[in-house]
Amino acid sequence: MKIRIGSRESKLAVIQSEIFMEEMRKNNPGVEMELITMKTTGDKILDRTLDKVGGKGLFLKELEQALLEGKVDLTVHSLKDMAMDIREEIPILAVSKREDPRDVLVLPQGAKEIDFSKPFGCASLRRKLQIQALYPGAAVKPVRGNVLTRLAKLDAGEYCALILAYAGMKRLHLESRIHSVFEVEEILPSACQGVLAVQGRKDFDRSVLSSFHDEETFITSMAERSFVRALDGGCSSPVAAYAQIQGNQISIAGFFADDDGNCSKDKITGPKEDGVALGQELANIMKRRG
Repeated sequence: MKIRIGSRESKLAVIQSEIFMEEMRKNNPGVEMELITMKTTGDKILDRTLDKVGGKGLFLKELEQALLEGKVDLTVHSLKDMAMDIREEIPILAVSKREDPRDVLVLPQGAKEIDFSKPFGCASLRRKLQIQALYPGAAVKPVRGNVLTRLAKLDAGEYCALILAYAGMKRLHLESRIHSVFEVEEILPSACQGVLAVQGRKDFDRSVLSSFHDEETFITSMAERSFVRALDGGCSSPVAAYAQIQGNQISIAGFFADDDGNCSKDKITGPKEDGVALGQELANIMKRRG
């Protein structure tokens, strides 16, 4: 059996695909795999923030088309980058065990503290609003490009610091660049941050993915996505969610900001099998509150 894996060309995307492929080879020795990389629309547009050009779904457009046309059999994504509405023909078939979901603070090479005369660099309104709550008066400027490109801009003096995902830094073996880690109570992460998703055509034999798939992560991820979807939140919307399972209970923390930038956080807990409904309920509670 041969499986063709589609991936973006970026170093992190390739590493994430290789994580999946390594797990597959370990547990399915009879399966041959081929990695096929491609540049997506989101990789090509670097002069505007994603909310101005159609959202993070632009990173998946060409990969989804490759699946539909049968050019690849599976694609591997950061689940946080996937649109809330996924086409029925190409569903999520499996998700990984979650890597650390938190955000981190990265300073320029050699810096020991934040230089507030320069702006923070971050690509999402979610991060911007929460950073400004932690550091009142701090300037924040958009930054685009892959992680290595952003680090180069930071080290060139354009920013005082970057806010990045811990998971990506770990997968790129760049932990030494991390100055500090934000707890989820400080900066609530993007829904499904740290989770890898495998997407494929609905008739694909999912049994070969069983060793990769983590059911607990799937439950928390669907709960988080339910919260974001109920708020009509896309990837660049000021919405965040983080769910955790303890025993038979699931707790979901949500962050939401209105059009005026007023932010609110709340939390809900209930049976883990009701995760999707609880995510919707939390969103409705926060919407009613305004």
